[in-house]
Amino acid sequence: MCGIVGVVSNANVNEKLFNGLSNLEYRGYDSVGMCFVKNSKFTIKKGVGKLEEVHKRVDFLKLNGNIGIGHCRWSTHGGVTEKNAHPHVDCKNKISVVHNGIIENYSELKEELIRKGHKFYSQTDTEVIAHLIEENIMGSNIEEATRAALNKIEGSYALGILYADEPSKLVAARNESPLIVGIGKNENFIASDVPSILSYTNKVIYLDDKEIAVLTKNKLKIFGLDGNEKKKKIHTISWNAEAAKKSGYKHFMLKEIFEQPHAIADTLNERIANNHIVFEKEFSLKEDYLKKIDRIVIVACGTSWHAALVGEFMLEELAKIPTEVEYASEFRYRHPLLDKNTLVIAISQSGETADTIAALKEAKKYGVKTLSICNVMGSSITRISDGVIYTRAGPEIGVASTKAFTTQLAVLYLLTILLSKIRKTLNEKQIKDMIEGIRKIPLQLQSVLDEYDEILKCAELYHHKLNSIYLGRGVNFPIALEGALKLKEVSYIHAEGYPAAEMKHGPIALIDKNMPVVFIAPHDIYTYKKVLGNIEEVKARGGIIIVITTEGDKEITKKAKHIIFIPKTLYTLSSILAVVPLQLLAYHIADKLGHNPDLPKNLAKSVTVE
Repeated sequence: MCGIVGVVSNANVNEKLFNGLSNLEYRGYDSVGMCFVKNSKFTIKKGVGKLEEVHKRVDFLKLNGNIGIGHCRWSTHGGVTEKNAHPHVDCKNKISVVHNGIIENYSELKEELIRKGHKFYSQTDTEVIAHLIEENIMGSNIEEATRAALNKIEGSYALGILYADEPSKLVAARNESPLIVGIGKNENFIASDVPSILSYTNKVIYLDDKEIAVLTKNKLKIFGLDGNEKKKKIHTISWNAEAAKKSGYKHFMLKEIFEQPHAIADTLNERIANNHIVFEKEFSLKEDYLKKIDRIVIVACGTSWHAALVGEFMLEELAKIPTEVEYASEFRYRHPLLDKNTLVIAISQSGETADTIAALKEAKKYGVKTLSICNVMGSSITRISDGVIYTRAGPEIGVASTKAFTTQLAVLYLLTILLSKIRKTLNEKQIKDMIEGIRKIPLQLQSVLDEYDEILKCAELYHHKLNSIYLGRGVNFPIALEGALKLKEVSYIHAEGYPAAEMKHGPIALIDKNMPVVFIAPHDIYTYKKVLGNIEEVKARGGIIIVITTEGDKEITKKAKHIIFIPKTLYTLSSILAVVPLQLLAYHIADKLGHNPDLPKNLAKSVTVE
């Protein structure tokens, strides 16, 4: 949600700001604006709409200045209007602010500032920050005035701040909202995310909570809210700007679906050695501790929550560890029962999901060990966890998660193997079979991507349908949830996922000749025949049957109108293969309807505010 970019340079920064905001469009937004400083005066242009739409009206690239900040806004406080678009300024038009987050005590602060004579022009919480800094600027520099202001603020923020009377400084601050500093040659940057500035530098510093950065074109200093200077590690980003481009695909979502074989191969690389799972380079939890775990709690949101449900099945079925999955947003507001033998796992693509961060912090209050599964190195979740396993999916730009999800499943599978081996719940042959199974997945996934004519046919026939049901059992019930979510996210068609056995407890009432019903039904020794019975029930009511099943299945071909085959694999791995056709189905339906699946309405890639 929202995106911030800032540049201070020895050259005009208009193009860098424009490109930076363009690279943040995937975050979701409704308005956009920029502020430049030249000759100690601000030039501010902003408007409602997408970057290109506003650019046509105001021509951002005609604006000049060697320092500037930009913002794409996802509205929280105040409607979608030009007045509410960022940047916001103080009464004297000397301080300009862009902000991601929520100021929880803004109402009290605003009332206090109005009593002191300040005039407000927007309905946003952000404008309070500009006026608070104005209150503290007399006889002080911009960083000290900012520090004094932030000590009065409650809530989350990522900030970019300019002061017209100190036109060589760019100030940034962060608390519970992501913000990075980029280090270039004769120029420095701030941004909400790495892709924004990767064309200009791959050297970044991750700001921590309650830190302030002061940037000039050649210098950088970072302070805490107590005024003490901090030394920070510089990280080198391993992927390049080209990885964050479409590379000839129509949309990022399609590109990222097709990147999944490579992403999973990268996730497995160097982690399997001689039938052993190796996490030593990143995984700091010791074997003695892992033997003592008697319970696992997984916290996550959205698609990551669906991955957690698959992980629950694997960990209980194979490692024999009682496992619970919690919505991170609910976990943070209750008093969970945790003890020293409970491991809390947080799953997040971005590592900046506000609810998941808060859930992890809540868990740590109980003194339990924490582990994060994440795609972004140096992100907030990874810095506060006791252990980290990175998914190595590379940059995921599309709002609807695809390769992040399947790499999360791969990591959970590897973790299950590791725990099963340590706790001796599986024998050596079973461990070997599991490892051989996951090694085959990248090639098997490629074969699914190479053969998807039936998916295109289904998209063509049923993109106009208004509702659909997704059904699965066991490890593939979460895949039904994920398939339905993908369709909702990018096509805006109502869809619901259920355990197949629950169909008779309500959803069957909806089935008629206009209702597509998608079954995830690979061969297994547990529930396959039960799902066949569900298919017969839908067929008897005239429903449109689409089935994902294991190649070679002859029984289902007699019952279903559309069959999408996936290669034969271990039951616990079938979810990785089964979800990919559902991703493609959602993508192609959205494309048929003329929607941009990379930027679904009302959604943001990373939910950084509650």
